[in-house]
Amino acid sequence: MSLDAVLADIAACRACAGELPHAPRPVVMVKPQTRLLICGQAPGRRVHESGLPFTDPSGDRLRTWMGIDAETFYGRPEIGVAAMAFCFPGTSPKGGDYPPPPRCARLWRPQLMAALPDMELTLLVGSHAQGWALGDRAKANMTQTVRAWRDYLPRYLPMPHPSWRNTGWLKRNPWFEAEVTPYLRQRVQAILES
Repeated sequence: MSLDAVLADIAACRACAGELPHAPRPVVMVKPQTRLLICGQAPGRRVHESGLPFTDPSGDRLRTWMGIDAETFYGRPEIGVAAMAFCFPGTSPKGGDYPPPPRCARLWRPQLMAALPDMELTLLVGSHAQGWALGDRAKANMTQTVRAWRDYLPRYLPMPHPSWRNTGWLKRNPWFEAEVTPYLRQRVQAILES
């Protein structure tokens, strides 16, 4: 199936209609030239409203980690975004967003990845993406998986979510920004320059 066909089917998906607190609005950003894929959890409220991935403070932090600006992030076809779920799952009364419904990944992830044969690097942002992509190779928790980041190269790079909620995690784990982000910036530049 062509990428255009997969994206059209994703855009028309209403599999979770009636289960979400709003109308489904799938958000995905990939092109045939995509070689670096950012795979997070699911769109947040701001992304649901804008229809564009990472249009929030998390996106600002992610772009800083990547060493690029918003114009590059949204304007270069080599960079794509496809979360584990394409629609905003809603906000939990306990705070934060609900986790991505597993149905979305089962429905769309195999087709989407098959339509992106030139993928060089997938950023696995958070435990949901890490569990899906790494399976039994994922460690006991997100911190251990990210700490073992070299074990998953060159295809995958596990990362914490860039949410403000993880500011404490970043302070407790300074090795991430000292070791992982320089590597990430080098890979991003190599992909954009080749």
